[in-house]
Amino acid sequence: MFNRFAIAACAASLVFPCNSLAADDPAAIVVTATRFKEIDPGVAANISVITRQEIRNTPATNLPDLLSTRAGVDVRQLGGAMGRDATVDIRGFGTTATSNTLILVDGLRVNPVDLGAIIWSSIPLESVERIEIIRGSGAVLYGDGATGGVINIITDKSGRARAAVTATLGSYGYKGADVQVANGNEHAYFNLFANHADANGYRDNGQQDQQSISGRVGWLLDRGEVFAGFARYKESAGQPGAVFSTAYRNDPTSTRAPLNKEDRNGYRIRPGISYRLNDRLTLEAEVAQEHQELDAKYFSAFGVSASDRSRDTTSFTPRLRWRHDLGALASETVVGFDYYDSEVDADNTGFANQHASQESSAFYLQNITKLTQHLSVTIGGRSQRMKQTARQDAYAPFFSPAVAGDATRTRTAYDLGLSYAADDWRVYGKTGTSFRFPTVDELFGFDTILFAPVFAGNLKPQHGRTNEIGGSIKLGAASIRTSVYQLDLDDEIGYDDALGANTNFPKTRRNGAELEADWKIAESLQARLSYAYTDAEFRDGAYSGNAVPLVPHNLASAQLTWNADRSGSYSAAARYVGERRYGGDFTNTQGMLSGYTTLDLQAAWNLKPWKITAKLINALDKKYSSTAGYSPFYNDTYYYPTDGRSFFASGRFDF
Repeated sequence: MFNRFAIAACAASLVFPCNSLAADDPAAIVVTATRFKEIDPGVAANISVITRQEIRNTPATNLPDLLSTRAGVDVRQLGGAMGRDATVDIRGFGTTATSNTLILVDGLRVNPVDLGAIIWSSIPLESVERIEIIRGSGAVLYGDGATGGVINIITDKSGRARAAVTATLGSYGYKGADVQVANGNEHAYFNLFANHADANGYRDNGQQDQQSISGRVGWLLDRGEVFAGFARYKESAGQPGAVFSTAYRNDPTSTRAPLNKEDRNGYRIRPGISYRLNDRLTLEAEVAQEHQELDAKYFSAFGVSASDRSRDTTSFTPRLRWRHDLGALASETVVGFDYYDSEVDADNTGFANQHASQESSAFYLQNITKLTQHLSVTIGGRSQRMKQTARQDAYAPFFSPAVAGDATRTRTAYDLGLSYAADDWRVYGKTGTSFRFPTVDELFGFDTILFAPVFAGNLKPQHGRTNEIGGSIKLGAASIRTSVYQLDLDDEIGYDDALGANTNFPKTRRNGAELEADWKIAESLQARLSYAYTDAEFRDGAYSGNAVPLVPHNLASAQLTWNADRSGSYSAAARYVGERRYGGDFTNTQGMLSGYTTLDLQAAWNLKPWKITAKLINALDKKYSSTAGYSPFYNDTYYYPTDGRSFFASGRFDF
């Protein structure tokens, strides 16, 4: 099927993954490419960088919406301006996207070990310096769960002296405040960011509020630094849930769950060191501790259920970069060790209590060698061992017996790539493997024949292979980046409603092409276009030939930014998401969830020391649902309506 993309492959042969950037451009530093700061490391991969200036010019109110402006990044929101519980999907994984797209903050994994959501409120948008998106498997460097790609959110650690306060008002009762303070000298620095926001919400029981504070303190050494990063967050929200088709058509603001709510709070602490041992050896290492608590209460016709869940993760991630060369060839190797230890406890009302643990240890190595001035080869490998346990107590009201089990599995991955770079263009090709272990929640199974809980220790690790070519070219004031890929997976892990259980699916395949273009039309006028085509389908078993649910064939976005200097700057961003199958509809018999196009607008005026910004989100007041599913129990489709037209105005004062 790969030949279906022959034309796109010819186009891809013109280009390379990331911009050719000057050494003094901060956007040129790509941390996730080697897990060390590198300027143009020559890695064969499809990389995009969202700079701080691009963040400011994009009319997005939260991090997930910002990510959706890049090629191949599908974002599914449950509603609200804060991006709470949003799913970010690279290369078409549908309902399991969070387990297949790895999110990092300064290189630290923030994906949960259970089926929980990314806590976006713990990453204030004002704290973000840039975002690096590496499409395709990142399994060698990051391991489990990086099948679709890796997104590394790099926070501001400059220590540049500044202080600013921002206040925001918006539709549906939105109120927000941001504070940032930073300072530093030749010995030490600190950065501090605080955020508060709350809103009544577009839907009934759509109230949301969040508070967070994060930052970093660093002490500078002759050859490096010692630092400590931290984040503390708290959020609460009503849970309006999904509405069925009739309510969605007639009143998308309604809810079937007027009393459901969730509260979350937690923290991350991450001390570390970066030290240059000599001219050829650099050591980096971090120890991190993360804690999260979730209190939820749900009301239904069957009664009240509640959950008090806690999650703790400790990690240790040392690595060494060795610039050793191979004779006359420039060569460097990164070798590292990743250790993660997690515990999840859930005290449930209305169901049995649960406990799970997960211990992961991995060794990895990646080498980049310049065979010639223009040609680089990348080769890497990883071995990861995962030990998991799960225990569920007996629950008398349901005559449910206690179950327990454990599983220990080991998987390996490799990458091999070639990259050729000329002055204004690059090409690359790569092949590699990936894997994903079940999350701890997926270990709790249910036997529909015996009607009893079971330990799902028979779930195999998901594994697959990616083949990819791509590149970039600079044509005057325009630059183009593109890639074409094929991803084949075996034992893909997911939930099948027909079985009522998590399962290993038969073989699946994802073919796709991604294109991004930037054009500086004039000194004050810039445009960006992106497009991605994804064909995700089953290629074996009962669903052979069927599309993977919730994966659109077509994703596109366009943005135009005009910088009129003293008259302000103005941006318009449009996004198109094509139709796709409903979540859970593996038989492809329930029709298609409609595609949609949205338009967001922004105007900003820099009246130093004030900066005034106005945003109009969903300017055309499009009624749509970015995620929806099919319920065989109700024999109906259900939807999570997205907010209608919203206006936000903010004022920032720089001291």
